[in-house]
Amino acid sequence: MNEIASKGQLRLSYLRWALFIVPTVVFLGFLSGRVANSGFGNPWFDVLIKPALMPPGWVFPVAWTILYILMALALAMVLDARGAKGRAVAVLLFLIQFVGNLAWSPLFFAAHKVTSALYLIVAILLVATVTTLMFGRIRSMAAWLMVPYLCWLGFASGLNYEIGRLNPDAETLAAPALRTQI
Repeated sequence: MNEIASKGQLRLSYLRWALFIVPTVVFLGFLSGRVANSGFGNPWFDVLIKPALMPPGWVFPVAWTILYILMALALAMVLDARGAKGRAVAVLLFLIQFVGNLAWSPLFFAAHKVTSALYLIVAILLVATVTTLMFGRIRSMAAWLMVPYLCWLGFASGLNYEIGRLNPDAETLAAPALRTQI
């Protein structure tokens, strides 16, 4: 016997990672949106002029749930690849882009910082692209699971840009929800 672990044991290891990572990523994504009062139903967002390509409101929670699940499965694959070269850097890059992802909704929907949110989403897209390339060196399927996220980030960047262009006064339309009064 020269196997360290059987295929079944390896699958169970990935399953354990996935059972922890997937709910955590989905919950944190949900929490970020909830705290920021993101999407349609936000009084500030509702009065903005939307681009023609803006999907209906129901698309966003469905899309983000699917994307968070795919991202989390990709991360679980990389975490399960013990001893893989570049694994620590790939995980760190994932965490950096994910923290940026979680910060985008409060920045855009609660603080009303459309321009800052655009810079942030472009940075997220760049880091997520490098993360995907790093994931691909470790597990090609992990990289493929990140591709829909990259596509959505590109689309969301375009929406963010268009909202800023169509609403040059968006940041001053209403008092941001993130103000502290002393």
